[in-house]
Amino acid sequence: MKNNWLKITVTVVILAVLAAAGYRIYDMMFNGSVPVQMVDVIAAIKNCSLQLMIGGVILIAGLVCVIAGKFLKQVNCRQLVSVQGCVAMLLALVISITWICLGPQYSIVNNLLSGTSKISDEHKQNSVETAEQIAEEGITLLKNDDKALPLTKSSKVNVFGWSSTNPVYGGSGSGSTSAENRVSLIQGLEEAGFETNKSIENFYKGYRSERPSIGFADEDFTVPEPTMDEYQKEGIFEEAKQFSDIAIVVVSRASGEGGDLPMSLSEENNYLTAEQGNPIVFSTQDDDLDASKSYLELTNREIRLLNEVNKNFKNIIVVVNSAAAMELGWLDTYDNIKAAVWCPSPGEVGFRALGKILNGEVNPSGHLVDTFVYDLLNTPIINNFGSFTYENYADVTGSEDNKAVFVNYNEGIYVGYKFYETAAAEGLIDYDSTVQYPFGYGLSYTSFEASIDDVKDDGNRIAVDVLVKNTGEVAGKYVAELFYTPPYTNGGIEKAAVNLVGFAKTDMIDPGASQTVTIEFNYEDMASYDSECLKSEKGAYILEAGDYDINLCSNSHTVLDTYKTNVPEDIIYDEENGGSRSNDSVAATNQFPESKGNVTYMSRANRFENYEEAVAGPAVFAMTDEIKENYASIITFDASEYDDPNAEMPTTGADNGLTIQDMEGLAYNNEKWDDLLDQLTVEELKSLVADGTYHAVITESINLPYIVDTDGPSGIHSFFTGKMGTGFTAPLLLAATWNVDLARDMGDRIGQELTDYGMTGWYGPGLNIHRSAFSGRNFEYYSEDSLLSGKMAANEVAAARKHGVITYIKHFALNDSETDRAKGICTWSTEQAIREIYLKPFEIAVKEGKSNGVMNSKNGIGSEWVGASIELMNNVLRDEWGFVGCVMTDALDTVSKYYQNPNESVRAGTDKMLSASIEKGYWDDESAGTVIALRNAAHNYLYALANSNAMDVATGSPMWVNILWAADTIIILLLVIWEVIVIRRYIRRKECIEISTVEK
Repeated sequence: MKNNWLKITVTVVILAVLAAAGYRIYDMMFNGSVPVQMVDVIAAIKNCSLQLMIGGVILIAGLVCVIAGKFLKQVNCRQLVSVQGCVAMLLALVISITWICLGPQYSIVNNLLSGTSKISDEHKQNSVETAEQIAEEGITLLKNDDKALPLTKSSKVNVFGWSSTNPVYGGSGSGSTSAENRVSLIQGLEEAGFETNKSIENFYKGYRSERPSIGFADEDFTVPEPTMDEYQKEGIFEEAKQFSDIAIVVVSRASGEGGDLPMSLSEENNYLTAEQGNPIVFSTQDDDLDASKSYLELTNREIRLLNEVNKNFKNIIVVVNSAAAMELGWLDTYDNIKAAVWCPSPGEVGFRALGKILNGEVNPSGHLVDTFVYDLLNTPIINNFGSFTYENYADVTGSEDNKAVFVNYNEGIYVGYKFYETAAAEGLIDYDSTVQYPFGYGLSYTSFEASIDDVKDDGNRIAVDVLVKNTGEVAGKYVAELFYTPPYTNGGIEKAAVNLVGFAKTDMIDPGASQTVTIEFNYEDMASYDSECLKSEKGAYILEAGDYDINLCSNSHTVLDTYKTNVPEDIIYDEENGGSRSNDSVAATNQFPESKGNVTYMSRANRFENYEEAVAGPAVFAMTDEIKENYASIITFDASEYDDPNAEMPTTGADNGLTIQDMEGLAYNNEKWDDLLDQLTVEELKSLVADGTYHAVITESINLPYIVDTDGPSGIHSFFTGKMGTGFTAPLLLAATWNVDLARDMGDRIGQELTDYGMTGWYGPGLNIHRSAFSGRNFEYYSEDSLLSGKMAANEVAAARKHGVITYIKHFALNDSETDRAKGICTWSTEQAIREIYLKPFEIAVKEGKSNGVMNSKNGIGSEWVGASIELMNNVLRDEWGFVGCVMTDALDTVSKYYQNPNESVRAGTDKMLSASIEKGYWDDESAGTVIALRNAAHNYLYALANSNAMDVATGSPMWVNILWAADTIIILLLVIWEVIVIRRYIRRKECIEISTVEK
C-alpha cells in the first residue's frame, strides 16, 4: 500500500512539474509582447523530427513491454518485462530531451535558461536619473494662457479621463518596457506635492482596470471612458467642484508593433486584421463607433467629458499622452482650457517629471518632433497610406492565399514640415488654418531672445554662433534651430523651402543671463540628390548655385534671424566633377531606378500644379511584367545570377590554430581573417548565419562563446530570458529634448546595462520616419525629420558602442508603417526621397555614430525585398557610407518563404537571420557560391563580434548544460541501480522457483 501511495505521489509531482513548465512555455511564447506564431512552433518541431522519431520509437517499445508484461503468467517475468518497459520509456525521455536541448533547439533553450546576471544598483540608479531627465527636457508645453502653469505645489487637483489611471508608458512589441518599477501618472502628481481627488481615481479603476491590448495578436482601439450617465450617477462633478477648482484632463492614445492606427473608427476602413489574423476591435463602446472619426480625434465620450469639465471648471490643464500627433484643435475651442502639455510614452519614471513640470520645479524645454495639423484626414499622404493589393498578385506569389501588396510614397521629399512650409511658400495652403503646432515648436515658463551673433564661413563649412538671452523671470533652457532655404528652379531638382540643418540646446540660463551656442555644418549638407539626372549623368548630390538663407528659428515656421550666403556655381559631387562628398567613400550614384514604379509623385513645379493628381491615391493596381520579373520571391530567385560559375569551393575545417579572440582589433582586411574563416566548417557557417535569433551560436573551431542579443529601443527587452532593463522614454520623447548630450547619456546607460547582463547585440535604436501620424510604431522612432533622427541616433549609438555593444540600427529601410509589413510589401518612392528622407538617419548613424550593426526590414524597395538588395546592402551601405559590420534581418515570419529568401539575401549582403526556425539545410552546401556567400556573411558578423564585448564572454559550457548532464548521469545511475536490483531479484526468485520445483 505504501508503494502504491509513493507511485501516486511521484506521478502527481511529475505531472504537476510538466504542467507548470508547459504553461510557462506557452505563456512566454504566445502571451509575450513579441509572441511566437504557431508556424514557428511547427517549424521547431520539424527541426526536432529525428530526435522525436527515435525517442518515440523507444517510448512505444517501452510502452509495448509494459502492456505485454501484464499478460505474462509468471509474476517474476511480468515484473521484469514491465520494468524494462519503464526503463526504456525513461531512457527515451532522457535521450530525446537531452538530444533536443543540446542539438537543434540548443539556442532557444540556452536563451531561456542562461545567465543569472543583473544590473548593478549603481547603474540602475544612473539609468533612472537619466530617464527622468530626458522626460523633464522632452515633455513639451503646447499652451499656457494667462500663465496657468505652473500650479502651486500644494494644489488640490481633479484628474479626469480614464487614462489618468491607465496612461500610456510606451508601446507594445519590441519597444515595450518593464512595468515593474513604473511611476504612475497619479503617483507622479502626488510626489510633486499635489493632492489628487481619490473619488475620481477610484471611479475610473472601478470602471475598467486594464488598458485594451494593441499588438501583434490583438488590436483593440477602444478608448475607455465612462458614459456621462455613469459620471452623474456617482456624483463625480458635484464632488469634484467641492474638492478643487482645478481640473487636469488626460487624453491618451496607445500604439504598438504590428499594426497602424485606424483612420476611421468603424469596420469600413482598410485595416481589417491584426498582424496575426485576429479581427480588429475599433471600440467596445458602441457610441464611440463613428466612421467620420479617426483614432487620433476625440471620441464621442471624450467630447462629452470635456464639455462637462469645461462647464464646471475655469482652470483646465490638458495632458496629451500620445506618441501619435493627434488633432488638437479642440484645445482652442474650449474657453477654460488654459494650458496643455504633450507627454508621450514617458517610460518608467517620466510621469515624475510631469509632476515637476506642472508644479514649476522643472521649466519645460521640449520641442515637437512632428508637425501637428488640424485635419489628419486631409494630409498629402492620407490616400496612399494603408493596404493596397495588386490584382494579379498570384502571378508572382504562386498562390491566391498570399497577396502581393504595395504602398506609394507619393509625396516624394515633401514629408511633414517640408511639405507644409513649402506649400505655404508656394501659396498652395493657408498655413495658419492648416498647421496648429509647427515642427520644432515648444513653449517655456520664461522668455528668450535669440539672434545670430557671429558666423564663420570658409566656403566649405559654416559655424553659426547663436546668442541666447533669458528675458523672463525663471531659469530655463533654449533650443536654437537652424533651417536653410535653398534656391529653387521651377521644374528643376525638387527642394523643400525649409530644411533643418542643425540645432543646439543651451545649458540652464538664469534670468537676465546669456549663453552662446555654436551650430556647425558643411555646405555639402545642403546638397540635393539629382535622381532624375537633370544635371548629372548617373545621379549625384548637387549643391546648386544661388542664394541660401540660413535661418535661426524658434520652429520650422517662425524665423528670428537670417544669415545669407551664395554658392557661385553648381557643385556636383560625382567622379566626373571632382569626386564625392567629403564623408562618402565613393560618390553616390543612382542605385534604385526601378523604385519609382508607375506612380505620380508630388512636384513643386508650377506651384504644385500636379498636387491633386499626386495625392489622389493609387491609380494602378496591376503589376507590370517588369515588376513581376523583379519581385523577390522563391519563385523567381536564381542563384546562378549571383554566383561565379568558375568559383572554387573555399577551404573549410582547416586547423590553423586561431581563435576569434586573436582577431580583436585587427583590420577587416587583415590576412589573418582568411586563416580564421578557413577553420569554419560548412555546418558552422550555416549555423552562424541561419541561427541568429537573439544570439550567436557556440562555434568551437574558433572558440566563439554563446553570445546573447536583445531588443529594444526604449531599454533592454529580452524576449527569451525575460530580462528587462530600465524603461526609458520612447525615442520620440528623447528626440523632443533636442539635446544630443541626453542621447549620449541614454546610449551610455543602455550600453552599461547590456554589459551588466552580459549581452552584446542591441536591436536598436529605431530610425524610421514618422511619415504619417497613423503609423503604429512612431513611438519607437524619433521624428518626421531625417536630420534630427540621425543626430539623436548617432549620439546614442556612439555611446553604446563604447561599451562594446553591436548596435543594430533598424529597420533599414522604408519600413515607415506596420500595415502589410509582413507580406513583402512593395514600396514605391523616388530615389531622391529614399536618400534624403528615409536613408539619411541611417547614414548619419553609420558615419557619425560608427554603428557596426544594421537590421534590415521586411518590406521591399520597389518590388525587391530590401534584404536581397545588393544596391542597398552593399553599394550604398558599405561602398558609399563605409559601413563595416553585420547586417541582420528583421524577423522571418509566417509568409517569409514567399518573399524573404535567405539564400538570396546572404548573397546580397545580409549576414544574419533573425529566425529560430530556418533549417540550416536550406542552403545548398554543395555549391561554391553558397559557401562563399556564407563565408562573407560570417566574416562580417565575426568582425563585429571580435570588436565587441563578446570577447569578454567566458567560453565553455553554460551552467544549465552542466546541470543537464549531471541530471542525466544521476538518472542513468538510478536506472542502472534499478536494473541491478530488479535483475537480481528476478534471478533470486527464479532460483527459488527452481528449488521449489525440484523439492516438489
